Amino acid sequence: MRLAAVDIGSNAIRFQISKILSHNGIITFKKVEYVRFPLRLGQDVFRNNTISPEKEEKFILLMQTFKNFFDLYEVDDYIICATSAMRESTNGKEIAARVEKEVGVKIDIIDGDVEAELINRVLYHELDEDSYIHIDVGGGSTELNIFVNRKKIAAQSFKIGSVRRLNGQDSPEEWDRMHHWIDQQMERTPKPITAMGTGGNIGKIYELANIEKPKKTRQSIPYHKIEEVKNMISEYTLEDRINVLMLNPDRADVILPASDIYMGVMHRAKAKKMIVPEVGLKDGLILMLYERQSKTNTNNEIVQNVNKYQK
Repeated sequence: MRLAAVDIGSNAIRFQISKILSHNGIITFKKVEYVRFPLRLGQDVFRNNTISPEKEEKFILLMQTFKNFFDLYEVDDYIICATSAMRESTNGKEIAARVEKEVGVKIDIIDGDVEAELINRVLYHELDEDSYIHIDVGGGSTELNIFVNRKKIAAQSFKIGSVRRLNGQDSPEEWDRMHHWIDQQMERTPKPITAMGTGGNIGKIYELANIEKPKKTRQSIPYHKIEEVKNMISEYTLEDRINVLMLNPDRADVILPASDIYMGVMHRAKAKKMIVPEVGLKDGLILMLYERQSKTNTNNEIVQNVNKYQK
């Protein structure tokens, strides 16, 4: 079985095709194709509340490219989800309708709660009986979830994201709202609490920290190391971040605003370290597709153990 997912974010659009492998009752999701395209829809939307005609045309072309991949790989099912940039743009629904008419694929514009729940689907295997605050930083929004003993006890989405912060459009009022929400949750959450970070920027921060990846335990990074990496990056010009640190141009300018958000939440929650699982929205979408397919599979094969994501 081949499944495809497209995550239309505010900073970049991610496309993935995974092949579902089954052996001795164990399911593995093997990535067979991955594309990340830095269209940065949020740059238009957070400034002008609309997606520009130039980016609309590129977006249509990109969706047609992904549709061609669907056909070439003969995928059994697909899902395309758009997050904060398209849901906040005045012409997001209009563009989605155009894609469906001209390209023949459907785009689901989802809210922050649905976005968080899809990511949570692939986080559960990282959880134990301890307390966690999950921080997912996107270009336009940050989703926070509180887990205790493998159960989600609270969740909230905030209009604070890396692209939005880069452009100075993260309002102090929204930061206050997020801080107040964290304070409320911490009053009833057993201590200590560990952060769990998802999003491309925390993955890159972890990589730049040069922490040896553990063989059997979860990869994590302490707060002070995130701060060290942030300070190190800030010493480079934007050009040197690209040419010396080898960051993608669309990562080089947002990694510092993103680090502010991760560190801000960790500081408020008094979390001293962050688990960095290599999963994101696209993985949650793939898992949802698998669950949907397994329920309608003509062989009625429902596998109970989803073992891992093979990156």
